[in-house]
Order: sequence, then C-alpha cells, then structure tokens
Amino acid sequence: MTISLQYSHITVNDPDESLAFYRDALGLELRNDVASGGFRWVTLGSATQPGLEIVLSEPHAGRSKADGDALQELLTKGVLPNVVFSTDDLDSTFERLRASGAEVMQEPIDQPWGPRDCAFRDPSGNTVRIAETPAGH
Repeated sequence: MTISLQYSHITVNDPDESLAFYRDALGLELRNDVASGGFRWVTLGSATQPGLEIVLSEPHAGRSKADGDALQELLTKGVLPNVVFSTDDLDSTFERLRASGAEVMQEPIDQPWGPRDCAFRDPSGNTVRIAETPAGH
C-alpha cells in the first residue's frame, strides 16, 4: 500500500492577496481557481512536487456560519497551525519573500533540533516556515 499527502488547506482572509504571497513571492504555480456560493478555493502546487498541492480558502467557504466565525477568530489571533515548506536554497527564498514585503518573523538560522529555517507571516497572519533541504535529500 502506498499513501501520500495530496493537498492541505490554508485558511486565508483574501485569496487574491494570498496569491501575491504564495504564487508570486513563494513561487508556487496556480493549478485551479474555483468559485462557488460567493467564495473561492484556489489550488497551488510546486513544479518539483507535482502531486502535492495547497488549497487557499476563506474561513466561511463551505462551512456553517458558526464554524466560519470560529475559524475567522482563530485566523485573526494568528493561532492556526503553521505550514512548513522546504527549499534547496533558503537564502535566496528568504530574500525573495522579504523583497516582496512579506512580514519576517525569523531570519534564516540553524535550529537546535536540526534544520536551518526561517519564518514569515502570510497576508492573513498564518505562520509560514521554510526549511532548507539538506544536500542529497
């Protein structure tokens, strides 16, 4: 049996503003943009991992008002689970994101638990970490 992650959701306030971060600054490719009921689900992926995607959607997209309100509150507080990307060139990825105006949370450092990484906030306040992939992996 084979199992792998296909996609993961990231809750955002504004899909267009988030596209500027995830597509334009981070370099992911737009795969799909679906509108329904006044909301959008925007799918992005990486050219180097064609089967893995993220889906950006607003808190109330496809949810009850109560669930959307609760998710919006968590998003506003900045306490939703973070997302971690990997790259083979952390320094250039960091500089590209910083140049885009993204909020820097942590410059590249060697972590005591192993990876060299950095962190940003996306336009909705989500924590986005980027770890450097060790050579040969």
